[in-house]
Amino acid sequence: MDLQDQLKNLFPDHIPSNEPEAVEEKDHELYVQKEPMICKFEKRKGKPTTIISGYEGEDEDFKLLAKELKNKLAVGGTFKDGEIIIQGDYRDRIMKLLQEKGFKTKRVGG
Repeated sequence: MDLQDQLKNLFPDHIPSNEPEAVEEKDHELYVQKEPMICKFEKRKGKPTTIISGYEGEDEDFKLLAKELKNKLAVGGTFKDGEIIIQGDYRDRIMKLLQEKGFKTKRVGG
C-alpha cells in the first residue's frame, strides 16, 4: 500500500488537486529612519566587537538586518538588548552596507 492509498483510506472524501498552490513571496521592507544608527567599536573580554544600535523600528526587522549583516560579512554575532553585536572590527564595511540600504550611520569610538 503506497502513500496515496493510505491517504485515501484516512480521508475518503478528499479530492486531490494536481495543481501546485502558488505561494506569493514578497520582500520584507525595513523601516528606514531619519536618525543615524550608531556603529561603535568595543573590546569585550579582550576581543574586538562591533556594536550597532539606535534602530527605531521593530525588533523583528532589526533581527533580520542582523542576520543579513552576519551572512554578508561571514562572521558571528548576536542580537541582544536592542543592539547587534558582531564579532570583529567591521565598522567600515557595516556602515557601507547600511548606507547602501538607505540608513544613515554614525561612527563612534576610535
